[in-house]
Amino acid sequence: MPRPCKCRRIASEYGIGFFGPKGIPMRELEVVIVTHDELEALRLVDMEAMYLEEAASRMEISRPTLSRLLEIARKKIVSAVIDGKGIEVNGGNYLVESAASGFHGRRRCWGRNAVKSSEERKE
Repeated sequence: MPRPCKCRRIASEYGIGFFGPKGIPMRELEVVIVTHDELEALRLVDMEAMYLEEAASRMEISRPTLSRLLEIARKKIVSAVIDGKGIEVNGGNYLVESAASGFHGRRRCWGRNAVKSSEERKE
């Protein structure tokens, strides 16, 4: 039996839900799902220009785990941009940080394969 996924620490959910290419109707649009923890890894390393060790420490994960999150997220986003797909930010294994008191108990820890697209949630 594999070890359960450890929750990753993120600063915020940012209220982001969906990005899509202009001019393609939603019913015809393929969607790529980027999890909140993958987005946080991208934010820390690419936007905040943190070293991998520092970003991994901030998220309370190992550096190899952070590297895997970055690789997966970058592939998904590049695929969406090049192939004209939508990007949905949804799911992941994470705890949200509160600005005043550090991390609070708001848990969003789902299993690795439990991220569902908006179409699957409607069923």
